Amino acid sequence: MKSSSITLLAALAFCATAGVASAQYTGPSGIRLTTVAEVLKNGKNDQQVMLQGVLLKKLGHEKYEFSDGTSAVRVEIDDKIFPREPIDEKTRVEIVGEIEKDFMTSPEIDVDAIRRLP
Repeated sequence: MKSSSITLLAALAFCATAGVASAQYTGPSGIRLTTVAEVLKNGKNDQQVMLQGVLLKKLGHEKYEFSDGTSAVRVEIDDKIFPREPIDEKTRVEIVGEIEKDFMTSPEIDVDAIRRLP
C-alpha cells in the first residue's frame, strides 16, 4: 500500500511540473522594436529584430515583401507559423526574426514569429 501511495504522489508531482514546463512567457523580451531602414543600414547577420508593418506582396514560396513605411525588405515566413486568419497588404503585423545577410545579396529577415496587430 505504501509503494502505491509513493507511485501516486510521484505521478501527481510529474503532472504538476509538466504543466508548468509548457507555460509560455508573454512579457517583454530583450528584442527592441526597430525599423526596416535601420535594419538595412546597420543590421548585422543573425541579429534578432522586431518590426511592425505590412506584407506588401507574396514573392514566392514562403517569401514576402514587408514594409513599415521607412523601407521594404524581403522576409521568409514558414507556412507552419503563418497566421490562420487572412492577411492582405493592409493588415498590420508584427514580426520577430533574424537578419540574414549573404554575400552579394540584399538582407532578408527569417521570421520566427508573426502576429496580427489590432
